[in-house]
Amino acid sequence: MRVVVDLTRCQGYGQCAFLAPDVFTMRGREALMYDPDPADDQREQVLRAAAACPVQALHVDRMTTQHRTVRPELPPSPTGGDDDFKRNGRIVIVGASLAGGRAAGVLRRDGFTGSLTLIGDEDHQPYDRPPLSKQVLTGRVSAEGTTLPHLREIEVEWLAGTPATGLDLAAKQVGLADGRRIGFDKVLIATGARARRWPNETEAGLDGVHVLRTLEEAELLRERLDAGVKRVLVVGAGFTGAEVASVCRGLDLPVTVVESGAAPLVGALGGVVGAVAADLQRENGVDLRCEVKVTSLEGDDQGRLTGARLSDGSMVEADVAVIALGAVRNVEWLRNSGLAAGPWGVATDAGCRAVDVNGLVTDDVFVAGDVARFPHPVYHYQFMSLEHWGNAIAQAEIAAHNMLSDQAHRWPHLSLPVFWSLQFGVNIKSVGVPTFADEVVIAHGSVEERRFVAVYGYQGRITAAVTFDQAFWLDFYRRLIEQAAPFPPDFRVVDRQDGARPVPAEVSQRVVPAQGATVMVTGHDPGERRVALANIQDEARH
Repeated sequence: MRVVVDLTRCQGYGQCAFLAPDVFTMRGREALMYDPDPADDQREQVLRAAAACPVQALHVDRMTTQHRTVRPELPPSPTGGDDDFKRNGRIVIVGASLAGGRAAGVLRRDGFTGSLTLIGDEDHQPYDRPPLSKQVLTGRVSAEGTTLPHLREIEVEWLAGTPATGLDLAAKQVGLADGRRIGFDKVLIATGARARRWPNETEAGLDGVHVLRTLEEAELLRERLDAGVKRVLVVGAGFTGAEVASVCRGLDLPVTVVESGAAPLVGALGGVVGAVAADLQRENGVDLRCEVKVTSLEGDDQGRLTGARLSDGSMVEADVAVIALGAVRNVEWLRNSGLAAGPWGVATDAGCRAVDVNGLVTDDVFVAGDVARFPHPVYHYQFMSLEHWGNAIAQAEIAAHNMLSDQAHRWPHLSLPVFWSLQFGVNIKSVGVPTFADEVVIAHGSVEERRFVAVYGYQGRITAAVTFDQAFWLDFYRRLIEQAAPFPPDFRVVDRQDGARPVPAEVSQRVVPAQGATVMVTGHDPGERRVALANIQDEARH
């Protein structure tokens, strides 16, 4: 039995923890932890928990449907595509990731019976990455238990452990490391990203220096933590770094976090909420050092890590270091392919079709997941690269649908980014893009109690919301963002912070259009979702 909880949808009601306590537990007020591979004798309890979930976020033996629809499950939809292609066409998916595996399932669900090849450089079935830094490190979930359900039941040609080395658009072939060339009529690029390693190769090779992105990396780090360590050094206080620090403190391990920015998570959430995250770390015993960098990793004569030298001249003693400096998009194999592929990913249009180096949209090459760089209408059509679970699922569904569709039936990728993080027993969630903001206001709850909603705005419109143990507000603010609702929010609601005033969001400077288009998202099901321009000047006159 395989269990998947859509934690972008989960609101922490905890019904599952009451009905199947051996499978689901609540940490803190609303942070859900669960076993994705429970014993078969738990099936009845798990099914009851799934039925009782108020937001239908719990799925047994199948992947969740990311798109929120008026129906609980999205059925195969009309594509208006070429029926002969659906029967006899050749589709190749490069990247056996969450996005690649999901796309394969949607293609078969939507009636594609032709040749379907899935190419992956890892030997594993697609697996869920979020539990690696949240549960695998604690030993609660085995690395093998993170495998996603149902791919084995999809009729695909599975080429595992076979990296792609090139893409020939003229010949319509994917080159493989073993010398083979796989032909296609349409191809989906879902090669994702890998952890950014420490730049000094000698220092990166010291015994005790780790990164965390893959199943093997999680297993190796867990074994090292289990063996007992004197101190863990975490380099970088983004989401992965903060979650590793949280796990280490949960294991009662001393941990030092070094962050070059002013606070943890500041690059994703801005300085106001980042300061709250900093207090949270220090309250839980983390030795947090901000606005300082690691200049070198130090080792002994046996090649074992002993510590790090910092830019302020100080030293940190540590026998384990976790490098959490972000991700590198896997685009090297696309060099000389003719696609617009670079450090930020592969450029696409809003329908997941790849863009070539001339700026032209391709008809037969699609991109989904962490490697995609796409324009989002809600955010002034700026190109975004997102490393979010929900975005990988949503883009995979859009890309798979559009591969089978004619121009009149293609869907745009309009899903708002949603992410979650579990840190020190606090459930942190976000909808929208917090860094696309000039102001932020604490709209509900209490920062002191670590239970609040921060609402972000840009030029008088709501653009994002971040919740600390207040996940039930997320869907409410998602709709307001889609409607281009005015900022700051002005309505009577439960737990409102009366008298709260917006303050500068303290986000990193970015290049933005002088006058951007503000849009509203309409429709419920993906086939109906479209954008309409909102004329702010006309609204102001009225």
